[in-house]
Amino acid sequence: MYQVITHLRAREILDSRGTPTIEVDVTLDNGVIGRAAVPSGASTGRYEAHEKRDGNVKRYFGKGVLKAIDAVHTTLADALEGHNVYEQQNIDTIMCQLDGTPEKKSLGANALLAVSLACLKAAATNSGVPLYRHIGGNTAHRLPVPLVNVMNGGAHANNALDIQEFMLVPWGADTFSEALRWSAECFHALKSLLQDKGFSTAVGDEGGFAPPLKDTTQALDMLCQAIEKTSRKVGTDIAFALDVAANELYHNKTYTIDQQTYTSDALIDWYQQLRKKYPIVSIEDGLQEDDLSGWQNAQRILGSHVQLVGDDLFVTNPQRLRQGIAEGWANALLVKINQIGTLTQTAEAIRLAQDAQMGRIMSHRSGETEDTSIADLAVGFNCPQIKIGSTARSERLAKYNQLLRIEEQLGASALYDGKKAFPHTTQPLAKPS
Repeated sequence: MYQVITHLRAREILDSRGTPTIEVDVTLDNGVIGRAAVPSGASTGRYEAHEKRDGNVKRYFGKGVLKAIDAVHTTLADALEGHNVYEQQNIDTIMCQLDGTPEKKSLGANALLAVSLACLKAAATNSGVPLYRHIGGNTAHRLPVPLVNVMNGGAHANNALDIQEFMLVPWGADTFSEALRWSAECFHALKSLLQDKGFSTAVGDEGGFAPPLKDTTQALDMLCQAIEKTSRKVGTDIAFALDVAANELYHNKTYTIDQQTYTSDALIDWYQQLRKKYPIVSIEDGLQEDDLSGWQNAQRILGSHVQLVGDDLFVTNPQRLRQGIAEGWANALLVKINQIGTLTQTAEAIRLAQDAQMGRIMSHRSGETEDTSIADLAVGFNCPQIKIGSTARSERLAKYNQLLRIEEQLGASALYDGKKAFPHTTQPLAKPS
C-alpha cells in the first residue's frame, strides 16, 4: 500500500509523574493522523538509548523536551515528509542514519520513537484495521498474561523493601478478562489487609502499594493472604513475579537485600530458597547489568525452573540480545520500546528472543501516558506476557482496558495461554509452610 507523509507535528505533554515527554502527530496526504506519546523510566539501565532532555534547570528542572521537538520539526520532518508511511523499516532506518549514533544521542530516542510509533499508527488507521492486526495480521489473537504490580519497594517506593516490584501472575485463569478480574480482586483484598494493619494505602508511580514492611518474606506472606482472601489458590491460580532491579542494590561487587549482603552466588542461592517457599515464576533483573558471570550462573542453576528476565541487561537492544543468547545470560526478554527507540529494532529484538525460545514480556515504564499502544503491540508481536502496572491509576488501566477491547474484538478466536506462557517455570505450587 502507498500513502504519503505530509506533516510531522510534535508537542510537549506531561507523563504520569508530571514530567514532560514528547507526543507526535504524523499526518498523511489524505488527512489521516497517527498520534503517539513516549513514556519514560525512573530505574534505567546504562545501555538504554538516550532520552533527549533540554537541561535548562529554569524550565521543568531541566526535564523539558523542546530540543527533541525541534529535531522532529526540522531534521526528521525534512527527511520523512513525502515518504510512504507503510515503509516502516525504511522510515526507522532513515531516522537512525540521521541520528548517526548507536545510542541515538544526537536526535534522541524519544524523538525517534514518537515518530516511529506515530507512523505505525497512521498506517493502521489508514488501512482501517486495529493496530494489533496491522502488526500481526490474522495470526494476532493471543492475549498476554499480565504481571500485575501490587506492591513496591526500591526506587519505586519510600520504604524498607529493597525489591522494586512484587507482582501477581494470574496464570490459572481461562481468559484475559478473568485474569484481570482476579488481579483486581486481589488488589482490593490487599488494600483491605493493609488498612487493617494501619498501613497507608496510597499508591506509587505504577499503582502498587508501598507499605512499611520489614522484608521480602513479609511482603510475600501478605500477598499470599490477599490471594486466599479472594478464595483463589496461591500458586495454582495466582503465582508471583519479582522485579529485583539489582542495579540499585549492587555496590562493590556485592548485593544488599533485606539488610543482608550477598555475593552473586549467595544471591542466586537466596533466590533458589525463596522460590522453593513461594510460587515465584519470574525474576526480573535479579543481577546487575554487568555481572555477566552471575547471570550465567543464575541461568545454569535457576534457568530450568524459573523465568529469568533481562531488562537493564538487554535494554531491548538486538545487538546486546544476540550476545546474551550466545553466552546464556537469561531466558526471557523484557520489551520496552523506548529503550531502543524504533519499532523496527523492537520487532527485531522480539524475533530474536522468540527464535531462541525465550520468554517475551511487553512492558510499560514508570512514567507513562494515556497512549495504549503497548497493549496492541503485545498482541501484534505475540508477546506471551505483559507488564502494565497495577489495577489502579488511569494511565495503567487504559492499557488493561484496551486489552479487554481486543479480547472482545477477537471473540472466539482469542487465546489466553496461562501457564503455557511460562515454559521455563517448574515451580512447585504449594503455598508457604
